[in-house]
Amino acid sequence: MLDQAPGPRVSVGWLLEQLGERSFGLTLFVMAVIALLPGASTVIGVLIAWPAIQMILGHDAAVLPRRIARREVGVDRLARLIDLVLPRLRWVERLIRPRWPTPFQATKRLTGIVMLLVGATLVSPVPFTQVVPALVIMLLALAYLEEDGIALLVALVAALGSLVVTGATVWGAVETIDWLDPALPTRR
Repeated sequence: MLDQAPGPRVSVGWLLEQLGERSFGLTLFVMAVIALLPGASTVIGVLIAWPAIQMILGHDAAVLPRRIARREVGVDRLARLIDLVLPRLRWVERLIRPRWPTPFQATKRLTGIVMLLVGATLVSPVPFTQVVPALVIMLLALAYLEEDGIALLVALVAALGSLVVTGATVWGAVETIDWLDPALPTRR
C-alpha cells in the first residue's frame, strides 16, 4: 500500500480509502488504544460513535470527518510505525485469524451497535473505568479486521459482560445516592 503512495506524505483519508472495508476495524482499534490513556477516553467515547454509526448504516468503509481525513502523515514515518507493529500483529494473528465464517455484512450492523454502546461507557469520567471497555473494543475491532467469527463471538460476550458491569455500577451509584440522601416524604 505504501508503494502506491502519491507522494512523501499521504492524508489519513487516503489511507482509509486504501484499506476499504478493513478501515472500520483499524479505525476502531486505534481509537481503543488511545482510549486506554487516562483522560482521553471521554473524547474517544464520543468519537467512536462516528464509525459505529457508519457500520450500523451499512457503509462499505469508514469515512472520517474532513478535518481529520485531511491530516497528513509522512510515508517514511508510517513505514517505521508498521515495522514496529508488524511483529506484534503477527503474534496476534496466531490467535485471531479468519475462521468460522460468518456473514460479516450481517454482523457489521450488530458490531456497530455494540461498538456504539460500549463506546458510550467510555464517556465516564471515573478513572480507570475505560480500561475494560477499551479492551473490549480492541477485541471487537481485531475480530472484525480478521473476519474471525469465533473471536467476534467471544468479543460480543465480553461486550455484554462489560455493559452489564457498567449498568450494575450505575444502578449501585443511584441506589447509594438515594440511601445517602433519601427524598423527603410527601406532605399531606
